Amino acid sequence: MKLLSRKASCNSHGQDSSYFAGWQEYEKNPYDEVKNPQGIIQMGLAENQLSFDLLESWLAQNPDAAGFKRNGESIFRELALFQDYHGLPAFKNAMVEFMAEIRGNKVSFDSNNLVLTAGATSANETLMFCLANSGEAFLLPTPYYPGFDRDLKWRTEAEIVPIQCSSSNGFRITKSALEEAYQQAQNRNLKVKGVLVTNPSNPLGISLSRHELNLLLSFIAAKGIHLISDEIYSGTVFNSPGFVSIMEVLMNKNYVNSPVWNRVHIVYSLSKDLGLPGFRVGAIYSNDKKVVETATKMSSFGLISSQTQYLLSEMLSDKKFTKNYVSENRKRVKQRHAMLIRGLKNAGIPCLESNAGLFCWVDMSHLLSSKTFEAEMELWKKIVYQVGLNISPGSSCHCIEPGWFRMCFANMSEQTLNLAMQRIKSFVNSISESNMNISPNQQYSNKSSRRKSFSKWVFRLSFHDRETER
Repeated sequence: MKLLSRKASCNSHGQDSSYFAGWQEYEKNPYDEVKNPQGIIQMGLAENQLSFDLLESWLAQNPDAAGFKRNGESIFRELALFQDYHGLPAFKNAMVEFMAEIRGNKVSFDSNNLVLTAGATSANETLMFCLANSGEAFLLPTPYYPGFDRDLKWRTEAEIVPIQCSSSNGFRITKSALEEAYQQAQNRNLKVKGVLVTNPSNPLGISLSRHELNLLLSFIAAKGIHLISDEIYSGTVFNSPGFVSIMEVLMNKNYVNSPVWNRVHIVYSLSKDLGLPGFRVGAIYSNDKKVVETATKMSSFGLISSQTQYLLSEMLSDKKFTKNYVSENRKRVKQRHAMLIRGLKNAGIPCLESNAGLFCWVDMSHLLSSKTFEAEMELWKKIVYQVGLNISPGSSCHCIEPGWFRMCFANMSEQTLNLAMQRIKSFVNSISESNMNISPNQQYSNKSSRRKSFSKWVFRLSFHDRETER
């Protein structure tokens, strides 16, 4: 190990999180309706597979785009030799127009301020490199996407300081929570360089209100810091209130060409709204010319292939297609969300009221053996191994309250989601029946022994040494 770098030797990637560990267990025993009907159903992956038929229909009707032709003539050679890290102009133009369409054309974007990256992961990390030095901090409202511990910190060596949000107000961002996080960073001798939010929120599935967005802009203006708005779920908003981009608030509040104007940056991707995570299409939008220039140089480490850019430039330039896709996809997300809510309600499990995203923030605190994170992990293990569902525990999202979980619903068929709901209902019923058959003294004794045995178990989640149960 001494021959390796410090980066290769340390355990700062975050791969040992229960969020990633659940994926590993699923991959060992994946559910398949025919081949493995008792396997684990993947509910920890926020993929949008609801509108693939629309994409495939467009491809069938536009064979030239998929065949790398223009007006019937092959452009394979042209695409194969294209290496400009600024990106294909046609794709950048189509991308900013699609971003505006997602936002109801209430704002417009300049393609010269757009930097193409290999997905939102690359976009967020690149912004960290541009805005923060090693050891400097960004404030993030909790709960937040577990992958940020990897994306924002691992290679950049930046720090994350949580903005603690709670269920008492629906996990909304408050002025006091912002100030407390800033003070916490100062107490740790960390220089705060900015705030990063996801809008709509992952894992909460709620879009930020105008009040929260105004609060954030006032806060960064007062502190002289940056704001990153990760808006990769902007096209999944299916209920009121509608989506409000930080760019819209900036323009309405007359921040244009002010110092704040250059300190607000947007991350976007086609992974969620268009359901193309494998295409690795992400983007940074910034009004700061130096950030755009530096991020563009850095993008050479993670470019989008020229053939992908060409294909998507043709697709996104088809305004009839994009208008229909955006509308129909939102309807399908809304329907599938309602299906999950009904299934959970039937099992006696409540959720945070949400209006966006490909997941629900689920409250299973009433199923905990005690109001502790140890009990949350105990329940999570049962759901993974006994129930056969991979869901994400709130503690992996840095939630301050035990018992919350993220459940994804758009990466599976209706039949699979129905089965998942049947499994969770049977599990909840078994807990209720078990409790009815145990006296109060026995319940207390059993809970106490479970807590003691669990506390001895070090939850490092090195699953590679376990026997696969199939």
